[in-house]
Amino acid sequence: VQLQASGGGLVQAGGSLRLSCAASGRTFSRYAMGWFRQVPEKEREFVAAITSSGDNTYYADSVKGRFTISRDNAKNTLYLQMNSLKPEDTAVYYCATDLSTYPPTHHRYDYDDWGQGTQVTVSS
Repeated sequence: VQLQASGGGLVQAGGSLRLSCAASGRTFSRYAMGWFRQVPEKEREFVAAITSSGDNTYYADSVKGRFTISRDNAKNTLYLQMNSLKPEDTAVYYCATDLSTYPPTHHRYDYDDWGQGTQVTVSS
């Protein structure tokens, strides 16, 4: 699966951004998807995941209530709506496919294909 993430940028604390991830190469509606983020010298960490149908979503405690993951299977696109952004949300955000686990996990090693990442910077 080829993944192309976009939508990152610079925003002030309290602001919002919406990330998109366009997928191609497999039937998009057949696999779960996730968002991860990474800052330099730290492990890539789980942000959110969504099942193939979009019926179930999962979030890291640090973003619960502020971020919303969704997908449009007709458009082969995954989204991450980020509200009430904080400086600690600054990171490179990656989308990824989870081709085999159900429900999708928090573990990055369970994810198969990765996008190139999009930078999100939140200023205080």
